[in-house]
Amino acid sequence: MCEDALLSGMVPECVLLRADRKEILGKWKEQYPATADCDCLVFSESLFAKLSATMNPQGVALVVKMPVHSGGIPFESENNRYIVLEHLSDPGNMGTIIRMADAFAYRAVLYTEDSVDPYNEKVLRASMGSCFHIPVLPFPNSEEVFRVLKEKGIPSIGAHLHGKILSEVELPKSAALWIGNEANGLLENTSSLCDILVKIPMPGRAESLNAASAASILGYLLAQ
Repeated sequence: MCEDALLSGMVPECVLLRADRKEILGKWKEQYPATADCDCLVFSESLFAKLSATMNPQGVALVVKMPVHSGGIPFESENNRYIVLEHLSDPGNMGTIIRMADAFAYRAVLYTEDSVDPYNEKVLRASMGSCFHIPVLPFPNSEEVFRVLKEKGIPSIGAHLHGKILSEVELPKSAALWIGNEANGLLENTSSLCDILVKIPMPGRAESLNAASAASILGYLLAQ
């Protein structure tokens, strides 16, 4: 993940290394100019373990500033696809959805500010570096997301238990796919503002899919 951040143009303020990983700094300085002049701190194994929430840390870490995206949502002449996350609360779901959006070349991930922090360490790990590849943009509320999308002429597709079955819907090439809260789904007002509501047919006995699984299925189909 550290190398993904460096390859994506992140400029570290500090490199943190476990004592047995000191040799990596020389390699990084050759490969990544951004590390040439930054500070480096070396820690014992026990101290480095206190820096990390993982059971078996790899012994390398970076201190970087959070990415800042300005100028509105990325927009091109065609194939503008977005994922919108409304009040998503699980960091694993958030990270997996960011990774999916990166894999299928979505323009951006938009999220309401009552969602989990996309730079939560569990989100970062679940995204596997994709958080550095794709814009992840906050919005104060869903109404503001709709306003911006309508300005761009982007239709909204909501994942909803009462939506149309996928086989009955022709998905547009440019669209925003809305994924709601894990327990409650999309807000009622949000559902009413979406242009299309869709659901994934489930012939088995499971009551539902989790948010990341549903987003991945719908996100792949929308990208086709």
